[in-house]
Amino acid sequence: MIRVGVVGCGDWGPNHIRNFNQSGRARVVRCADQRPDRLKEMERLFPEIETTRDASALVRADDLDCVVVATPPVSHHDLVADALESGKDVLCEKPMCSSSRECIDLIERAERHSRILMVGHVFLFNSGIRALKERLRRGTIGAVRYLHATRTNLGPIRQDVGAAMDLASHDVSIFDYLLDSVPEYVSAVGEGWLNEGIEDDTFASLRYPGRILANVHTSWMDPQKVRRLTVVGDGGMAQWDDIDTAAPLSLYDKTVDRSFEYDSFGEFQLRTHEGDVLIPKIQLGEPLREQTRHFLDCVDRREAPLSDGKNGLEVVLILEAVQRSMRENGAPIPVEIPA
Repeated sequence: MIRVGVVGCGDWGPNHIRNFNQSGRARVVRCADQRPDRLKEMERLFPEIETTRDASALVRADDLDCVVVATPPVSHHDLVADALESGKDVLCEKPMCSSSRECIDLIERAERHSRILMVGHVFLFNSGIRALKERLRRGTIGAVRYLHATRTNLGPIRQDVGAAMDLASHDVSIFDYLLDSVPEYVSAVGEGWLNEGIEDDTFASLRYPGRILANVHTSWMDPQKVRRLTVVGDGGMAQWDDIDTAAPLSLYDKTVDRSFEYDSFGEFQLRTHEGDVLIPKIQLGEPLREQTRHFLDCVDRREAPLSDGKNGLEVVLILEAVQRSMRENGAPIPVEIPA
C-alpha cells in the first residue's frame, strides 16, 4: 500500500484524497493546509487522516512514499523540491511552477534522485480528449489545419496568477498532446480590469510545425461556462465539448474540395461538402481517477508519466511566451524548448 501525503486542501485537494483512497493501491496518511477551517473540513470528510498546518514537515516525512502538491503555483517549487530531496515521488498540480527556471531545477532533482515527477494536466486523461487523439491518429479528419479552444466562465477569479496561466495551461497541454509537438511561436493579448497586472481575459494564438494554427480564449469574466475545442482538418472536422456529457465528441463530414472545373475559363473551383455528423459512443469516467491510476502505475513500474516534468516544462515555457507577448502588445514570441 503506497503511503501518500496531500498538501493543499482547497477545491482540488479533497478530490485527490478521495481518488487515492478509492484506488485500492494507496492510502492518504496525512494532509496539510494553512487554513484551520479547511483542516477541520478534512477531519470531517476523512476522519482517519492526520492533518497539519506544517506543509514543509509533511513533504519531508519518513512515513510517506509519495506527495501530492495542490497549492498555489508560487509555492510549488519549494514544496516539490523538498519532497524530491526527501526521496518522495511527486504529483504536482498544474502549472508545474511559476517559471521555467524552477521547472528545470525540479526536473534535475527528480533525475538526480531517480524520483517520479508528474504534473497534473488532467485533461490528458479525459475520455473525450483521448478519443479525439485516437481519431487524429487514424486520420479520421485528415491533416489538421487549425484548432480553436474556448475556456470561459464567470469566476472563479484568482489573484495569484492570470487567466492564461490558470486556464490556458489546460488547452496548451491538450494542443501539444493532440499534435505531438510544441508551437514554434505564440502571439497573445490580454487585459486585467479587476486586479492590475493579472489578466482576466486572454486571446492567444499559437503556430505549430506544419502550418498548423491554434487559438485559445480564456476568461473568468464571461456569462457562459464553455469548455469546447474545435479541430479542423483537410478531410473533416471534430468538436469536443466537456460540458456535454451525453455527446462530448462530434465528428463532422465537412470539407472544402479543390476540384478542376473545365469550363470556358478552365479554373480550379473550391466547393464545400457537408455530410453526416457522427457522435461516437464514449465511456465517460472521472479524469482525475484515471490520472491517479496512471501516477500509481508509474510509481510501481518506475516509468516516466505521460505528463512528466519535461511536459510540464514545455507548457510553462509556452505560457511564459504568452505572457511576454501580452507585455509586448501581441508581438510574436518564439518558443524555445531546451534539448
